[in-house]
Amino acid sequence: MRLLRRRPTPPPPADLGDVLAEAESLYVRLGSREVLQGVDVVARAGEVLALVGPNGAGKSTLLAALAGDLAVAAGAVRIHGRPASQWSAPELALRRAVLPQSAALSFPFSVEDVVRMGRAPWASLGGEDDDSAVAEAMDATEVTPFAPRPFSALSGGERARVALARVLAQRTPLLLLDEPTAALDLRHQELVLRVCRERARAGDAVVVVLHDLGLAAAYAHRVALLCAGRVAADGPPAAVFEERLLSDVYDQPVEVLPHPRTNALLITPRRIS
Repeated sequence: MRLLRRRPTPPPPADLGDVLAEAESLYVRLGSREVLQGVDVVARAGEVLALVGPNGAGKSTLLAALAGDLAVAAGAVRIHGRPASQWSAPELALRRAVLPQSAALSFPFSVEDVVRMGRAPWASLGGEDDDSAVAEAMDATEVTPFAPRPFSALSGGERARVALARVLAQRTPLLLLDEPTAALDLRHQELVLRVCRERARAGDAVVVVLHDLGLAAAYAHRVALLCAGRVAADGPPAAVFEERLLSDVYDQPVEVLPHPRTNALLITPRRIS
């Protein structure tokens, strides 16, 4: 007897403040190392959550866990209110989109082809909006001018923006971005974080791993500061970015100053002249 595969259904629209992903008392072990230890974090619709902290703190591991891509040793990860393990891969792909740290392709796909890959989860549902989703994502990330170029011929920063466009084209209510600004120049770092804010303003939940504390202070609604696999602080940037705490977590003296014109937070290492 032929078995019929159930078609995945897209999620209903979320209300602002709805929890779209959460980790509760989360422990993750990779090999012999316990990378996350009792982590609690929540991603809400309409909010940009920045995961910050020193190298090895567990930021990328936490992002992967929130995506449902990692087995957990203890605790729980829920996506749209359901344990991540209870979603099928096609259902997850309609609910969350993931940008990894690096993007590599073995075949000479064009830029537009790569962005269009983000529409794959919608193929079984008709995909009527494919062209507009691809065009909007490419426009938002400023990659439209080189749509026909091979992805392999791009610079590192251009590849990073194309990879982000693919994620945006997926049009999921939960975006999980791992260091999306790492290869970018100043202008495009600002562009990417503005896109994050725009997606949050439209009702999405955005979780972004950042090393630049200034960007996190300027664009995140909330910050989770990780240290040695634990959350050292979670709250608005003005509450989390405190000199003594940052200096302790990064093992580096840090100054937090108000901008002389806007009063926005400025975060800089304390240097000996």
